Amino acid sequence: MSETVNQENKTTTQETENKTFTQDELNAIVNDRLGREKAKYADYADLKAKAEKFDKLEEASKSELQKATEKATALQSELDALKKQSELRDIREKVAKKTGVTASLLTGDSEEACEAQAKAILEFAGAQKGYPAVKDGGEAGGNINGSTRQQFAEWFNNN
Repeated sequence: MSETVNQENKTTTQETENKTFTQDELNAIVNDRLGREKAKYADYADLKAKAEKFDKLEEASKSELQKATEKATALQSELDALKKQSELRDIREKVAKKTGVTASLLTGDSEEACEAQAKAILEFAGAQKGYPAVKDGGEAGGNINGSTRQQFAEWFNNN
């Protein structure tokens, strides 16, 4: 019997391969397939609404202990973050006092990193000590007595 079915399938397949379809026949075939696919997902909106209701019921049915545990976990993580910030601030202030570098310039996350950073800042700042050279030796030329207006007028007349 299985041979008969296979032969029928082969015959049907061969017939459809050799047959040409009109546009209306092709549209009907495509619409039929689309209709079957849409039918598969027809209840999607209902299933989605049911899933949302289930999630709401599950949240409502949580025990007070579960809610308190979740809240405690959130508070503990916030406390840990604040402790870390406080420790970093203390480390940076300690290094700032030791080296003389402003704590706000230090961004390291350990004492060693902050000390290395402070050392680099001090080396950079040390290379720039002193004042820039002034061409005339820094001495004011001309009369420095009188008002600003008089000094400007004198400078304007001289130049």
